[in-house]
Amino acid sequence: MASSSNGSHLSDIDSARHARRAVIASTVGTMIEWYDFYLYGLVAALIFGKLYFPSQDPYSATLLAFSTFFLGFAARPIGAVIFGHFGDRIGRKGTLVATLLLMGISTVLIGLVPTYDQIGIWGAVALTVLRMLQGIGVGGEWGGAIAVATEWTRFNSRRGLAASWPQFGSPLGMLLAVTALTVTSYAGSPEWFETIGWRVPFLISAALIAVGLYIRLGVLETPVFQQMQEKKQIVRAPIIDAVRGYWREILLTCLIRTGQQAPFVLFTTFLLSYGTSHLGVQKPFLFNCVLAAAAISLFTTPLFGYVSDRIGRRRMYLIGAFTMMVFAFPYFWMIDTKIPYLIALAILLSLPIHDMQYAPQAAFIAESFPPSVRYSGSSIGYQLASITSGGPAPMIAAYLLHTYGTSAAISAYLAVIAAISFLSALFLRDRSQHDYTTNEGWVREERTTIVTNIAPSSTQA
Repeated sequence: MASSSNGSHLSDIDSARHARRAVIASTVGTMIEWYDFYLYGLVAALIFGKLYFPSQDPYSATLLAFSTFFLGFAARPIGAVIFGHFGDRIGRKGTLVATLLLMGISTVLIGLVPTYDQIGIWGAVALTVLRMLQGIGVGGEWGGAIAVATEWTRFNSRRGLAASWPQFGSPLGMLLAVTALTVTSYAGSPEWFETIGWRVPFLISAALIAVGLYIRLGVLETPVFQQMQEKKQIVRAPIIDAVRGYWREILLTCLIRTGQQAPFVLFTTFLLSYGTSHLGVQKPFLFNCVLAAAAISLFTTPLFGYVSDRIGRRRMYLIGAFTMMVFAFPYFWMIDTKIPYLIALAILLSLPIHDMQYAPQAAFIAESFPPSVRYSGSSIGYQLASITSGGPAPMIAAYLLHTYGTSAAISAYLAVIAAISFLSALFLRDRSQHDYTTNEGWVREERTTIVTNIAPSSTQA
């Protein structure tokens, strides 16, 4: 059967082809957005302090540079609210094109911002605004990428694997950002890199945007959203409906991420500071170990997504949270030995253990919300953890180390937040066998949803 103009009534062959393209589009899009996001964090640590926040105290300049890094986390829930609304109102595809453009354009402009010596404090102001726009773009990306990748009937029995591919975009984006910076740093002198060279990877984002747009514009709207349009089930106020009807799921979504996102930040950013300043380990060695762990994640992320299809989403998540609890103390014990092969082993194990939660997480969360508020509900819950978990994690770890003078305090912190994830996952219902494509059977939604009487082809917000 031929495809109609809006993508309905596809043959099995066409459906399979478009479903695969949807997964690829989600993965490439998240890869590009994470490339942009990680790139800023890396350059903030290397360059931004001296270029945009000049101070006689280098430590103060670095703190100011990292404050803009935190703003990217703080802005994510804003993006979740804005784009969650439009994703559930006008469609997943169009909204994801908007998040990609916002993130990409902000990144390119960061590469063009004049320094303090050229325009004074306005350079720092522009940097801060653009970093917040990056955070808003990332905040609106995740929920839509997961919906686009999974709202196809052919993935009903493989939803964990399908949803793990957009998650795969995170380690891939990190590797791409590091590679771009490394290659650029070898292209000229250190002075050239600190004045001009660091801008090149940001400007390269323009080419990545073009590739991402080409792929995303060729993707059809998901069959689930088309079905909602045809049945006139589009929600007038999806954010309000999601909060009223699914506040419990939103809260638990935020909490299950506690023991996943905070460890990731500690394993990839705090480690560099702790290893070099506290233990005296060479930064290139730590950096290469983290890169190797990210490369392993390219395999373990889809692997654990696949396993969640076999044993269940919640069971896989519980195994991951429990393993993180157990790993919390051995991780720092190995790091603190200062023995290279034990440090490398700790780092290489850290991200795969993290992936035991990260891989099934996407499907686990998306399955907790009906199609009419899936983009909104999953995005809000997911991105709230950026404020409660990922954002403050390095500061909490630094405070614990300063107060108690031992990494055991940080290990205890890791164990506690992993326990929070474990307990929260116990209370979040496993809906992997629930009908993912329909709004029927969602009791709380039936009490709260306000359906807009629109024509099937309407795209009004």
